[in-house]
Amino acid sequence: MVLEQDWRSLDRFPFGDGPELADELLALILAGKKTATCWAVTEGLKGSEVGKRWVAEDGAGRPRAVLETIELTQRRFDAVDAQFAFEEGEDDRTLESWAREHERYFTRNGGYAPDMMLWCERFRLIEILGEGADQ
Repeated sequence: MVLEQDWRSLDRFPFGDGPELADELLALILAGKKTATCWAVTEGLKGSEVGKRWVAEDGAGRPRAVLETIELTQRRFDAVDAQFAFEEGEDDRTLESWAREHERYFTRNGGYAPDMMLWCERFRLIEILGEGADQ
């Protein structure tokens, strides 16, 4: 697929909070299992908006995929539903495992509360960039 804009001009970042998690989450995206993500509202929008394209990096900072935001909403941690947890694509894809792993993630990254507000983003994979993609 040919992009209308060069991916090198897009914002880019890895998922997660370290190289190992970035690689794990990227693998889920490339396999088509992960089509959603979330983060604490206190972190701001991070430049996200519906229709925006961006590049997901692997744990070594290499560009690996072009994604496009298709939905962006706010909801409380304890109001995330099973469908969103499934679309996050992690672990066994249940709401229970989503809540457990995200509580751990938010606790180690500045704080967790059951009523904390999240940005919940759905995205689609536009293009897979080869491991040797120009940076």
